[in-house]
Amino acid sequence: MTIDYNETTTPALTGLKGRCPRCQRGHLFNGLLSLAPSCEVCGLDYAFADPADGPAFFAMSIVAVPALAFALWLQLTFESSLWVHLLSTLPLTTAACVVLLRPLKGWLVCSQYFHKAEEGHIDRDWRS
Repeated sequence: MTIDYNETTTPALTGLKGRCPRCQRGHLFNGLLSLAPSCEVCGLDYAFADPADGPAFFAMSIVAVPALAFALWLQLTFESSLWVHLLSTLPLTTAACVVLLRPLKGWLVCSQYFHKAEEGHIDRDWRS
């Protein structure tokens, strides 16, 4: 008996929703950022997924320019002291990065499944 799954054709949207890339019904995460061991609906093992530092890199890259613009605006408009930046810019920047981590991690995991990504290796026969 084969089961037809509605595999994702848009890994970005499926990942942003935090859904399983194979059935799009199960959950991808246990808690805020930890991946579930497998899908509770279709049983897909998430051991293939290794987003590594990708989500953090993308989150910091996306947040950096607006955070810098805010800090410059705050400084040039109000001539703020350092403690004002520590109480405003730093928490806003950190919170924005944390908010982006889960959807970006979901997107990268679903993209790995969609594109059948695997660990790179060098073909020994080709090198000789």
